[in-house]
Amino acid sequence: MPINQEFMIEIVIFIGLPGSGKSTFYRTHFAETHALVSKDLMRNNKKPARRQAFLIAEHLKSGTSLVVDNTNPTLGDRHAIIEIAQDYQAKIIGYYFESKIADCLTRNRQREGKARVPDYALYMTRHKLVPPNYSEGFHQLFQVKIAPNPGTFEVHPWTREENLGSESI
Repeated sequence: MPINQEFMIEIVIFIGLPGSGKSTFYRTHFAETHALVSKDLMRNNKKPARRQAFLIAEHLKSGTSLVVDNTNPTLGDRHAIIEIAQDYQAKIIGYYFESKIADCLTRNRQREGKARVPDYALYMTRHKLVPPNYSEGFHQLFQVKIAPNPGTFEVHPWTREENLGSESI
């Protein structure tokens, strides 16, 4: 793909543990400009991956930029999304939410009802979590950390392709 290609629409893929700030980041940075697709909104759907793929395609088909707000921990999870985005020639942007499991557990325990996930789900996701890299098909990648001031984030361009996992999660 040419480097100077203009993209009409973009798909933003969030990657990170539950409780790492993904949904808050969506609300503060993308809610006014991008549609939201999240399996969290499909709790009663027996095939959420299929429903997600359908919604992604529908948004892209209509020319609507969107955010996929899930943990997206594995290459396979992201590949399915990236493949659809490539079909619609969308700009593919990834945001990797760097976090410590202890911090995510604390934030998750502050959630109520269905928003709270079992602790084991965080550990399982951490075990599967593979940081993204450009070879997956991303046009841009960013690292995100929750900043000390409530509701704020530090966002930096992705500067390395090696695995970040051990010290941050």
